[in-house]
Amino acid sequence: MALPKVLIAGNTKTGLVWTKEEEKTKLGAVAEVLQLTSGSREEFFADLKGKYADIVAIYRHNDSASAVGFFDKDLIEHLPSSVKYICHNGAGYDQIDVAAATARGIEVSHTPQAVDSATATVAAYLAISALRQFHRAEVNVRSGQWKAGLVPARDPDDKVLGIVGMGGIGSALARRLIAFDMKVVYYNRREISPAPDFPCTYVSSLDELLAQADVVSLNLPLNDKTRGSFGKAQFAKMKKGAVLVNTARGAVVDEQAMIDALESGHLFSAGLDVFPDEPNVNSKLVAMDNITLLPHMGTETQDTQRKMELLVLDNIISALSGKGLLNQVAEQKA
Repeated sequence: MALPKVLIAGNTKTGLVWTKEEEKTKLGAVAEVLQLTSGSREEFFADLKGKYADIVAIYRHNDSASAVGFFDKDLIEHLPSSVKYICHNGAGYDQIDVAAATARGIEVSHTPQAVDSATATVAAYLAISALRQFHRAEVNVRSGQWKAGLVPARDPDDKVLGIVGMGGIGSALARRLIAFDMKVVYYNRREISPAPDFPCTYVSSLDELLAQADVVSLNLPLNDKTRGSFGKAQFAKMKKGAVLVNTARGAVVDEQAMIDALESGHLFSAGLDVFPDEPNVNSKLVAMDNITLLPHMGTETQDTQRKMELLVLDNIISALSGKGLLNQVAEQKA
């Protein structure tokens, strides 16, 4: 009996990077593995009628977008009827039209737990760097200016960390910054039960969090409800001199409203790992030496990328074995 076919849709030159052995031994034991070689979206659509005509599952990495584009409604409607699973390498899956996939009976998974530690470490770095103004200090020392123009910054001790979205990343961030003697409040749609295993306080509204927090960390997915949801009104309700940290998605923030808050001095600083038009970064942000910017470094470690690849493979193997996806996206579980 022929094995079901799985398409690895990642970087067309490298495919999987950290789990090639597991691709052969684990995935290869239950599926025939095909590699994405299509050089364009048009070629991919043609290949879906040819060499990929009977694939059952797709391993998807954002790197595939450079060749075939996002998995939007148009692409999903071109997939053969044999496709039952899209298993995405990433916690965020805004490049996939989940509604279109659902309409075609295609189940979608992602990799939430695998990214928690690395992304939380980036968020902790951004918070500390923004408070202590380490970016500005490093620029000084690299340019031979030593402490010229530097002014005393802020300590994290006894400051309030406000986490908007206390999931896996938010919890990992809280544990890291509690070590810096920060106090933690969080806002979710509902209070976590059972309570987290670290000291924190639930607040029932975003406004309440913004009124208390010295550092606000955004840890929420990008979707139609959250796009641009943190804007002028939210910045106005933040404490004067507060810091914003964003490791979620750039588009959850109204960028101009953030720039206005920084330029006016209402925000002391910001730590940003994500931007609305990546890889392009607003020139006004680049020019600000009091904020810390990173080029979406959340999961840029060998260890985490291996965990992510393994979790995608595990999702595919579980689904093909009749046990269902391990990490199906929330929209399809509702």
